Amino acid sequence: MAKPVAIEVYNPNGKYRVVSTKPMPGTRWINLLVDQGCRVEICHLKKTILSVEDIIDLIGNKCDGVIGQLTEDWGETLFSALSKAGGKAFSNMAVGYNNVDVEAANKYGIAVGNTPGVLTETTAELAASLSLSAARRIVEADGFMRAGLYEGWLPHLFVGNLLKGQTVGVIGAGRIGSAYARMMVEGFKMNLIYFDLYQSTRLEKFVTAYGQFLKANGEQPVTWKRASSMEEVLREADLISLHPVLDKTTYHLVNKERLALMKKEAILVNCSRGPVIDEVALVNHLRENPMFRVGLDVFEEEPFMKPGLADMKNAIVVPHIASASKWTREGMATLAALNVLGRIKGYPIWSDPNRVDPFLNENASPPNASPSIVNSKALGLPVSKL
Repeated sequence: MAKPVAIEVYNPNGKYRVVSTKPMPGTRWINLLVDQGCRVEICHLKKTILSVEDIIDLIGNKCDGVIGQLTEDWGETLFSALSKAGGKAFSNMAVGYNNVDVEAANKYGIAVGNTPGVLTETTAELAASLSLSAARRIVEADGFMRAGLYEGWLPHLFVGNLLKGQTVGVIGAGRIGSAYARMMVEGFKMNLIYFDLYQSTRLEKFVTAYGQFLKANGEQPVTWKRASSMEEVLREADLISLHPVLDKTTYHLVNKERLALMKKEAILVNCSRGPVIDEVALVNHLRENPMFRVGLDVFEEEPFMKPGLADMKNAIVVPHIASASKWTREGMATLAALNVLGRIKGYPIWSDPNRVDPFLNENASPPNASPSIVNSKALGLPVSKL
């Protein structure tokens, strides 16, 4: 095997060989693998994104499982190599898996894991942070101070938007979208309008109950509305956060025409997937509407931004850090490792991938199950009765 440089090895005499293409936060994931007889190899190659060739070298002639990253291209070539090496599982350290050709994995009988259930609050918190930062122009003001331009208080200096009483719009009211909506409604007393193919009854009940609480205390109650279309949300909301999945139907969901529907001083936040927004159209819209603001954690062609975006003062851009809290990233590493371990050991699949607390309890052994295997049905894998 042609080894890339800087491979860190734990339990070199372990029966099963598990490769991690990147160092991951925490040590619990390593210990869980080692305790179950795995040799763990961690690649420290100083490349942000490993190529297919790099990963083939890592897999080598014998490899039972791989823990990889969302930036890697897991398709026919890599699954073929992993299968030839005797591999049974690959897991993304991510909830998304649009970098994975699941059909190719099915062809070679390789389980594909992901890490849902641990990113909800963390991602929603970042979306809320971007919302507030954009509304109150915090990044602009910070740069102004650091440049030594502040000479004293002025009535018009960095005047932004008050969120209280305005309307927050949510596109995609799943776990993350609903958590974000609750934060904005309860934290800033915003009204809610949301669009989703499925009714979010729990979210509606939450807003209703909070509105009743405010009214009972002599305050203006908050309201909610389920929109009949995404366009309705775009027209009515003052602040809009995107939380859809990325597929053929949501590619460039927000384009030139839909941007034109939004209010001139609206705020748009995206912590879902970059290609949901037509970034070229967004740059033009920001340029033509200086009071329109945007907060982005993801980009259409990561790690790159479309020309002009970095120059826009009305844009806040951060490098895909929605899940970057210590607890969440360590949890993601643990879940990814247990996905691989579960398939190596022949464990069944956990019945609810969104309820993963038993796997994250550091004071107890995790269940004998793989937390989340996205192609379990296609592979005919049994479901845990735990």
